Amino acid sequence: MKRRNILKGLSLLPFAGAATAFKSYAAADDKNIIGAAGDFFDEQNIFRTIGVEPIINCRGTFTIIGGSIERPEVRAAMEAASKNFIQYDELADGIHKRLAEITGAEWALVSAGCAAGLKHVTAACVTGGNPEKLTRIPNLEGFDKTEVVIPSSSRNVYDHAIRNIGVRVITVDTLAQMEAALNERTAMIYLMAFDEAQPGNEFTLENVSKIARPKNIPVLIDAAAEVLTIPNVHLQKGADIVAYSGGKAICGPQCAGLVLGKKNILMSAWQASSPHHGPGRDNKVGREEMMGMLAAVEAWTKRDHAAEWKTWLGYLDNISKKLTAIPGVTASVFEPTELSNRSPVLNVSWDPAKFNITGAEMAELVGRSKPRIAIGSDDKDGQAAIDITTGQMQPGNDVIVANRLYEVLTAKRSPKVTTMAVPTVNLSGSWEATIQFFSSTSKHMLFIEQDGKWIKGAHKGDFTVRELTGEVESNTSVKMRSTERRPGDSVTFIFTGNISTDTISGSIYMGEYRTATFTAKRTSYKITPGSITVPGGPPLAT
Repeated sequence: MKRRNILKGLSLLPFAGAATAFKSYAAADDKNIIGAAGDFFDEQNIFRTIGVEPIINCRGTFTIIGGSIERPEVRAAMEAASKNFIQYDELADGIHKRLAEITGAEWALVSAGCAAGLKHVTAACVTGGNPEKLTRIPNLEGFDKTEVVIPSSSRNVYDHAIRNIGVRVITVDTLAQMEAALNERTAMIYLMAFDEAQPGNEFTLENVSKIARPKNIPVLIDAAAEVLTIPNVHLQKGADIVAYSGGKAICGPQCAGLVLGKKNILMSAWQASSPHHGPGRDNKVGREEMMGMLAAVEAWTKRDHAAEWKTWLGYLDNISKKLTAIPGVTASVFEPTELSNRSPVLNVSWDPAKFNITGAEMAELVGRSKPRIAIGSDDKDGQAAIDITTGQMQPGNDVIVANRLYEVLTAKRSPKVTTMAVPTVNLSGSWEATIQFFSSTSKHMLFIEQDGKWIKGAHKGDFTVRELTGEVESNTSVKMRSTERRPGDSVTFIFTGNISTDTISGSIYMGEYRTATFTAKRTSYKITPGSITVPGGPPLAT
């Protein structure tokens, strides 16, 4: 599983059956279980006081739904730290030294999340601790180190933190290309831990460090969603720096990260961090988060990880027994061995034609209705399936989840209508679309070819032209989708529009970037025809 994948949802469904569901769960025999679920059902839940419904997390440590639950030791440390003032450099020296002692690393740094750690380490590698350079970022004119080399397999949405420093990213596809790309301008090499560990990938840490070390080029490993290893496996294999998210597996403050490795680099990274001025001032990490991060790492060394795993398997066993009692429902448990996103996962599958619901529809339904439950969907090969990840489930969640999913799977549904009348409206042609974002307007072009109800074509955005697909649902409505892809990143537009003569208007769902509105009008190009002469040889003038 790629780290930090975002919980996808296409629309807000009504809170179907919310009242009856609540009553059934509240009436559960084991009152201790419901009590252990915290204040989830408390109408005075702090989130409900502002009209926001809390979520049971069966999805994993995704930041978009809150990452992880801080451990009691962490909350206690943060509360204690909030009651006194300190000098931040003195605090950093004390904490970072203590973290180094605990982890066996040469030095440590507490950052404002893993991405902030990536940014500050990049600044350190670019400036070498020289404040005259630090204050000029992202203008790297006159700098010796201005490039970062990244394998294409490690390009991802989070390398934006690296690019924020102003470096030129050199993307390479082979180890030979990487070796050729390394020069006196190379500030560092960046690898995602998940990707470098994939079988068959030549960009292993051992291979990369062999070519980087003789050239004195630091290697940074992004291990955001990994469990912490002591002694650190990445540093042992040749990494100079490894960065973790504090608010994922470690269960520290959501706004903290842990960075381990070479002291000289991390001292320069701290120099580039808040409260100091420079490129990292906007990534403030408070005394509360710093002490909370230390408490989380100390707790990590004392946690009974085997007992936690056993508890997680118990949750999945309870859910599995409940759901597989339904004829036609099967379940299996996957126990990952890799370090990233390491917690057991229950896969539940069924025939969507028999139950009249897919895994994606199930995930959407339970994610948007009470009690809200975040699960993954895994539909493939004609089978509907969902994934339930345990790592952040709380005591009592398994009962609620099992009951809710059982309720959905046993509900009577009418078979879906698979045949629809072919719309008579024809959207083929060129359309000029005006898109209204939150605070700006853009002009895009849609080039549509319609075959029956199906649409294909192209969407010309502000910077690129990408494939457009969709369907005409009726003579009055249409849905279309396009995705702009960049190295390690993408932006998807899902158009939902109402058709009126030569106009299409509606909304655009943009995933994590929320929504926009659009109005598209049919247009045509006014081109004056003319003959074309093809020269018989090389040009005689340029």
